Parts: sequence; C-alpha cells; structure tokens
Amino acid sequence: MAHVLVIEDDLQTAQEIDAALADVGHQVDLAHNGRDGLLKAVAEHYDVIVLDRMMPGGLDGLAVLSTLRATGATTPVLILSALSAVDERVRGLRAGGDDYVAKPFDFMELTARLDALLRRREPDQAVTRFTLLNLELDLLTHTVRRAGQLIDLLPREYRLLEYLFRNMGQVITRTMVFEAVWDYRADERSNVIDVHISRLRKKIDPDGTSPLIHTLRGSGYVFRAPE
Repeated sequence: MAHVLVIEDDLQTAQEIDAALADVGHQVDLAHNGRDGLLKAVAEHYDVIVLDRMMPGGLDGLAVLSTLRATGATTPVLILSALSAVDERVRGLRAGGDDYVAKPFDFMELTARLDALLRRREPDQAVTRFTLLNLELDLLTHTVRRAGQLIDLLPREYRLLEYLFRNMGQVITRTMVFEAVWDYRADERSNVIDVHISRLRKKIDPDGTSPLIHTLRGSGYVFRAPE
C-alpha cells in the first residue's frame, strides 16, 4: 500500500482517481488546487504524487512541480494533462515530472504507471540477471538464453525484453512500452510495437509452446509464465 497525494481541480476526476486507487489498496489524500496541493506535499510524506497539469489560480501543475523540486523533494510525480503533444510531455518531464499521462486516460494504465514509479523507489539490489522459467537475460554480458541456447536479439529487441523483465507480472500498455523503449522517437500510432513484440515472441519461443508475452485485448501486455 502506498500513500498517494492527488492534486486535481476537477472534483469528479479526483473522486474517480481516489476510488480507483483505493480499490487497489492505496491510501489517498486529495487537494483541489495548486496551493493546497503544494502545502500538503511539503508538510507530509507521500510515496507518489498525481498532479494535474492545468489548474486555475496562481499555481498550475508545472509551478507546483518546480516549487516542490526547489525544496529538494524527490517524491515521484505523475503529471495528468489534456495537453498530449510530445513537446508538452517533454516539458513536463524536464520540469521534474517522473511520468506523464494524457487525458482522457484509462484507470488501469494510471495504476500501472503508479506501480512502476513505486517500484523505482525500492532499494536497488544490484540485479545483474533476470530469469523466467528457462529464459535468462544477463545485464552484464547483454546476452539472452532460453534452455541454454543463445538467442540473437537486435538492440531494440533487447531493450524491449529488458523492459518486460523489469515489469514482469504487471500490466503494461502500448503507450508505456513506446515511451520506455522508443523514447518518443517513433509514431505511437504506428504498428512498430506490435511488429517488435511479434518478432521477440518468435525468438524467445520459436515453437510457440511456452508463450511468455501475453496480450490483454484493449489493455496491453503481461510478461509471465503460461498458466
């Protein structure tokens, strides 16, 4: 369970986020303007903050974020905004945001992104190898093997598999994959992710008998052992 601060001026949206996060076990505090949100963020400890980008009054989301970072606070901040253009996302991230979700958004994606931010806060245990069944990825040698057999992956395929391992068992959306592996350098609307997922599937499971990458229709993917 995490302690989450939601700074959102739209009451209905704030209540819906509150309910969605409470359903997965998080404790949520709400603030409905930038001033109150900043005061709460500075006065109390939060594991993660959900921050609306556009709020009326003297403090919008970026002003809250820059002021918060100026205090030395390192709390992960996920920005919500109706401004979905890539340059606006980059502006939010450069201002000190840790993630950016465009409105309207899916609550499953929101909770998945918050989970990813919370995992980043966990102590680094110097992981050098990931394994799932008989699939192994070695971070030191950048090699991948299944059942002891070396698998030849292209650099992008390797990054994709590493991202899947780091989020093993979690729902990840196409947008999350796009942002993490492609760094906004491709058209999110293209089929580039589907093509790479398909190629990676064929390489790590050439016989198709033990699929590890599972598609959730309308949601994204889950990397896990077959049921």
